Amino acid sequence: MLYLGVIAGGLVMLFPFLWTVVTSITTDGNLSGGPTLIVEDPTLDAYRTLFEALPMWRIVANSFGVAVAATVFQLITGSMAAYGFARLQFRGKNIIFALYLATLMVPMQVLVVPLFIQMTRFNLNDTYFALLAPSVASAFGIFLLKQAMESVPRELDEAATIDGANHLRIYATIILPLVRPALATLAVFAFMSSWNSFLWPLVVIRSPELMTLPLGLATLHGQFTTAWNVVMAGSVISILPIAVVYLFAQRHIIAGMAHSGLK
Repeated sequence: MLYLGVIAGGLVMLFPFLWTVVTSITTDGNLSGGPTLIVEDPTLDAYRTLFEALPMWRIVANSFGVAVAATVFQLITGSMAAYGFARLQFRGKNIIFALYLATLMVPMQVLVVPLFIQMTRFNLNDTYFALLAPSVASAFGIFLLKQAMESVPRELDEAATIDGANHLRIYATIILPLVRPALATLAVFAFMSSWNSFLWPLVVIRSPELMTLPLGLATLHGQFTTAWNVVMAGSVISILPIAVVYLFAQRHIIAGMAHSGLK
């Protein structure tokens, strides 16, 4: 009965994605009849229309490049800051860490205006750097990695120190290999957050050649009518990379959540 319940829940969660795929291969993409998983004459015309209407390869490359860069930066900055909070002793450490956690309660909508003013003053609007700047560091990533690093026995640090290792050597050769599940978890979360980001690119990007995938999909909605099969085709393309990344990293994600104490 437990497995039947899990399977039923999985099917319910999977249904929206299946409906998206089915709608993307229908002829007219009409949603007036409600959701259906039956297609009489499946076709890939919506995907052809999508690639003709938008420079999809460039848009996907923009999203992928920004998401990978944001992920790498968050892994570097998050792991270094987490090591400092977890392993080093300095005055005001707990207060600074509490301030970091407090930033998690500030929504992105509140930060858009000051971030936009900063980018304008530095003349960085409508650039790749502007897309990447807000996601260089993550308070959630610092918290996640700090929790994981605190589970690593300090005796390993002491043994390495006796052997002459400095903090950089301990960080790179001892701590990071032991918190790989947490690093994988943060990598997936960072990639998903950047890949699905819509509000900040909408504010800071004006050039079509710099558009990311969420912005490109938004242009498919007409003022009076919308070709839903084309929109769903774009949605399928946007979902597939996230699904692939998660499938390859799911074992590490579960282990990272267990070791860091998150639920």
